[in-house]
Amino acid sequence: MAVSEFIYTFATMIDIKIQDSKLSQAAMEGMDAFVKVFVDAIREAIGGEPTVETMQQLSIDQMTLLCWDTLHEEVMDGGFVQLIHNGYGPFIFKNPFAKVLGKMWDMRELSKRLYEVHTLWLKNREALERDCTDDEFMALFEQYPEFDDYDDWFVENEEELMESVARYIDNHLENFAVIE
Repeated sequence: MAVSEFIYTFATMIDIKIQDSKLSQAAMEGMDAFVKVFVDAIREAIGGEPTVETMQQLSIDQMTLLCWDTLHEEVMDGGFVQLIHNGYGPFIFKNPFAKVLGKMWDMRELSKRLYEVHTLWLKNREALERDCTDDEFMALFEQYPEFDDYDDWFVENEEELMESVARYIDNHLENFAVIE
């Protein structure tokens, strides 16, 4: 990235603002609510789902948090097969999400597993992303059991993973939002 591009990108960062009272209330409700306040504020500032244009206006931590939220929601609801089938493979696997989790967010085990799932995604992408009926979609879970261990690990460790995300946000608030 050229210096002028960096300056332009930096200059056009979206301001994410969160009221201190809202953040305090969420913190009292627990780590899921604490994380959700940031996710909701980022999504509101970009108008919902990220686009190529809005992703360029987010910090690496804000973008990583949106990736985490998508990963969390999809895998907790229907596993990696659902995440991939719903079209989120590129969003999760074609950006530095796993690298950031491992190197910056100190979530090395999740990062390692995401690299492994990335390999499975590349191998099975075409079949998992094709349009299909509900019955055909349900059959994908039986046809691709290699994702089961990753789904199970994620669900079994979800609380610790969410705790790590909340701790990272808490220790780096300025990377996510301005608290007013």
